[in-house]
This record gives sequence, C-alpha cells and structure tokens, in this order.
Amino acid sequence: MSTTLSKISSEKSIELEEKYGAHNYHPLPVVLAKGEGVNVWDAEGKHYYDFLSAYSAVNQGHCHPKIVKALIDQASTLGLTSRAFYNNVLGEFEQYITSYFGFDKVLPMNSGAEAVETAIKLARKWAYEIKGVKENEAKIIVCENNFHGRTTTVISFSNDPVARKNFGPYTPGFIKIPYNDVDALAEALKDENVAGFLVEPIQGEAGVYVPDEGYLAKCNDMCKAKNVLFIADEVQTGVARTGKLLAVNYDNVTPDILILGKAVSGGVYPVSAVLANDEIMNVIKPGEHGSTFGGNPTAAKVSMAALEVIKDENLAENAKVLGDLFRLEMNRIIESSDLVNGVRGKGLLNAVLINDTEESSTAWDICVALKDNGLLAKPTHGNIIRFAPPLVITKEQLMECVAIIEKTLTAFKK
Repeated sequence: MSTTLSKISSEKSIELEEKYGAHNYHPLPVVLAKGEGVNVWDAEGKHYYDFLSAYSAVNQGHCHPKIVKALIDQASTLGLTSRAFYNNVLGEFEQYITSYFGFDKVLPMNSGAEAVETAIKLARKWAYEIKGVKENEAKIIVCENNFHGRTTTVISFSNDPVARKNFGPYTPGFIKIPYNDVDALAEALKDENVAGFLVEPIQGEAGVYVPDEGYLAKCNDMCKAKNVLFIADEVQTGVARTGKLLAVNYDNVTPDILILGKAVSGGVYPVSAVLANDEIMNVIKPGEHGSTFGGNPTAAKVSMAALEVIKDENLAENAKVLGDLFRLEMNRIIESSDLVNGVRGKGLLNAVLINDTEESSTAWDICVALKDNGLLAKPTHGNIIRFAPPLVITKEQLMECVAIIEKTLTAFKK
C-alpha cells in the first residue's frame, strides 16, 4: 500500500514548478520524494525503479549510506574554506583520486560543464606555452552530435539547434568532425594549430552511440603522432558505468586529459574533476583558474567515499555482467516486436531504438507507460530511450525491470 511521503502532492509540486521555475526542462510527470539504491518513491508513496540514475550521477545508488555519512560528518565539521586557505581534506583527496585514475595531478571543480571548460582552457594554455602555437590561434577538434554541457563555449560547438539557437554570438576555435570517423580526424589533425581532440567515449545524449571497436585507440595514436592532446569526456561514461572504471579502458587508452563528474560523488554533492600529468597541469598558475567551491572539504570527503564504494562493491564488474544480460534480454524482446529496432550500449549504459521518427512522440509515450508500470526512463533524440539503472542493481531486480519493459512494449499502442 502506498504511503504519502510529502505534505505537498505531486500535482501541487508540478504546479509550483510551472509557476515559479524557469521552463528549461521537460520532466516526465512524476514527482520523486525518496530514493534508496535502485528504488525511488513519489510524493504519494508509489514505488518505481530508477532507470536513468540522474544521467549516471547515482551509479552507487540513491542515498548510499557510506557516501551520505561522509557528507554529514564533513559538513558538520567544516564545509567550505574557499581556496584562499589550505584545508585538511583536499590534499588527501587529491592524492586518492590521482592514484585511483593514474595521473599526476587533479584540478577539482563542481559541475561537468565546468570541468569541460577547464579542460579546454588547459589544452589551449598548453598549446601556447608548451607546443608553441601562436596565441589565440589554438583549435580544439570536437565531434558532431556531442554533448559536453550547456555553457556558452560548449554550445558554440554543438550542432543541436535546441541548444544553440538564439544564444549566440558563439565562441570560435573549434573544428567539428563526424564521430567514429578516423579519416575525418586525420584530415583535421593536419592543422598545426590543433591543441586537443575532445571526445566522449560513448555519445550518451546522442542516443548511446557506441563507436567501432578500436576507434578510441586509433584516435589516441593519431593525436600523439601530431602532438595533440587526447581529451576524454567521461562525465557520463566514467566511474564504472560502462562495465570498466573508464570507457576508454576498453581500448586501453590513457587520455592526456580526463574529465570526470556526476558519479565521482555518487550524486550526493556536485563534484567534477580534471586529471592530467605534470607537463600539462603545471601550465596553470595561481589566479589563472579556479572556483570558490571547487575542492571544498565536503566535496573531497564525499568523492573519496563514492569512489571507495565503486571498488568495494565491484560495481564495474556488476555493470559488465548485468549489462550483457540486459542487452541479451532486450534482443529477445525485439525479436517479437515491431516497435523496437535495436538495442546498443556498454555495461549498464544502454538505449533502445524505437521504430518511429525523431519528431514522433512514441518514445515519450512509451516512457509515460513505463512510469505507470513502475519504471522510470527518459527519451533522447526523440525516438531513443536510454536505460541506465544504478550499478548496485541486482540480477533479480534487473529481471523484474525487464519484465516491466516487456509488458509495457507488448501492450503499447501507437
């Protein structure tokens, strides 16, 4: 039986957001009030399985007790100092995360978009001071259909009209090439002013588009041959989501600059990080870049706890095994369905392709039907549904969710 969890009804919550909030999101019509592991409950107490994980921010599950304890303990002791002073936690965190991912140094920030901006600035400064590119001439190669955030600079190299239109003028200095196209990269690398190649190992917002096997390794080798930095945006794919600690691990690639966010703090606190070795990171000097909240004691403690959970609970391994099982089950369902064209992904970052146009409402309508049946997912690019549960999900829970998906697709009528 459902138990009401909020004094404000779902209907009232939606009404308040519509009236007082900017209309910059189009949420599924569900109002969440509680979360634990892979489970969430709405304001009226109805249970759902979360198959979005806050866009992979809660890989460790909702309200993981170890991460929450780290938050409470540190926030109760010392929350924020700014970087005007040292604090007794940041150095420990910096040692921990650089050892964890295998880099010399880390520059901590708050959001994924801030981390991407940091990586761009770092690559440009490296190009001028180390590579010898003439000032203000550095270029960054990016891929079409990318999603690296929503800042003015980032949308400048997006080709999503919704993200770009009426937000110009745009920031110059970027070369766009097709994703998963090594020949296009080779052509772009002929420009001697190229500082870096910024790429998602899997394009999440584009519909969980997985490149060919070996693509990242070839790109990395080509960048090294041209003295260009390989910059991996693992904000969504990193921290065990794809079945390995980093998605680039599938191609045995160590990026020159690694961008992390989301699950690096288990969804409990905004934390992002840019990692690089000394030759690159040391171009940043005092006053040249920073953040009041970046590297605060609470963030540092929360991140260490979140990363410990990934290792202690073998979440990369769980994502690999259950991701393989999920795609196997989806392919079984697809064999007897004309509603779904295919499934793709790695680990527990997956998407199903709905047999309709991007302009149709079919994927959205399916997600509403899934919600009604107790599973929460969201469409991306109109006709694609992303399925990405917290990595703490068990085989039994996964199979229950597969049954919900199968039931929903079988009963769905366009």
